[in-house]
Amino acid sequence: MESVRAILLGSCRDQKGVVASLSRFIYEHNGNITDADQHRDPEADIFCTRLAWDLDGFRLPRDQISQEFAATALKLGLTWDLHFTDQRPKLSIWVSKQDHCLLDLLGRQRSGDLRAEVGLVISNHADLASIADQFQVPFVHLPITPETRLEQEKKALALLRQYKVNLVVLAKYMQVLSPGFLKVFPHVINIHHSFLPAFPGAGPYHQAFNRGVKIIGATAHYVTQDLDEGPIIEQDVGRVSHRDTVKDLVRKGKDLEKIVLARAVYQHVERRVLVYGNKTVVFD
Repeated sequence: MESVRAILLGSCRDQKGVVASLSRFIYEHNGNITDADQHRDPEADIFCTRLAWDLDGFRLPRDQISQEFAATALKLGLTWDLHFTDQRPKLSIWVSKQDHCLLDLLGRQRSGDLRAEVGLVISNHADLASIADQFQVPFVHLPITPETRLEQEKKALALLRQYKVNLVVLAKYMQVLSPGFLKVFPHVINIHHSFLPAFPGAGPYHQAFNRGVKIIGATAHYVTQDLDEGPIIEQDVGRVSHRDTVKDLVRKGKDLEKIVLARAVYQHVERRVLVYGNKTVVFD
């Protein structure tokens, strides 16, 4: 069996001795670093790091690591999160009527390629209930209208608490979440069917077709109150030509959407994404 590791994600003002201080903390408690990565953003004067180490032989019980590390973090001015590899995040996938991203994520989870638990599927339409049933995942239908949106979001938040969900994945949900929802539950990843910042909002394939583009793309990003402007996790592109119709662009785009969303969710659940400002560092 794979040994359990601790993963530290952290960022602070760029300064001398950060790597030495973090390594010393792990070394002094008999830790063996198995993975170390770092990034320096000179324009923002930010240092970012991801450190992983084995818990086998580590002298601190895991429930005491955060408390003991706090003094080191305070000295460095470090913003940090600590995770453990045996704690699998629980996802809620939100969909509307398109099934390609849902099927892809559920298939990856079942095969073990995505080390997370899908606890719940929520949709504003009932069309994809049979897919959730096929994968033995609870499905909840919450119809959305302008008049019922806020009330349905309250119900959704209650379900997220009930199922102890850590991350919401908007897998072609096609609805805009309210600022109130995001204030209570900010851990949301969305897939947008264009290479942002090009063609934000609705109808990006039609926008791309009308501009005669030669490439189309897909972007996975964290959701913020600013539509399609959250920190970008993953992107990819594919070539199109003047012979392609809007339908062709949509067909080719769906393949990109599946791949890009799966990569972004994978990087998140593997604790490889660090956000600072409106940017991300992805330690791949």
